[in-house]
Amino acid sequence: MDILLSILIVLAALILFGVFRYIRTQRFLKTLTEAQFVEGYRKAQLIDVREPHEFERGHILGARNIPLSQMKQRLQEVRPDKPVYLYCQSGQRSTRAATLLHKNGYQDLNHLKGGFRKWNGKIKVKKKAY
Repeated sequence: MDILLSILIVLAALILFGVFRYIRTQRFLKTLTEAQFVEGYRKAQLIDVREPHEFERGHILGARNIPLSQMKQRLQEVRPDKPVYLYCQSGQRSTRAATLLHKNGYQDLNHLKGGFRKWNGKIKVKKKAY
């Protein structure tokens, strides 16, 4: 019985932590639908935070690739005075990238709801050399 109670307490703590992080993130990160994203990304910095091999398989036209794994080292490539539009495959990595940017003073942070896998707009695919 004590083990079951311990497991329930740990699960409740994990759920509460997740809810807290979600609510905190929503204060500084705007989650945009595809239509909202399209409306603003041309006037902003469009950043794909997926890994290079994912980016090469297809990305939103005009996007720059700064993988989440390199974001900390490449912060100087992102202007703090312009809106930042982020996306990844599903929305998880772009949320983490936004958190990192926010901790470093970036304000206007947006990301694509559902990520690239939900994107229906134009994409660019890197051509393979044969």
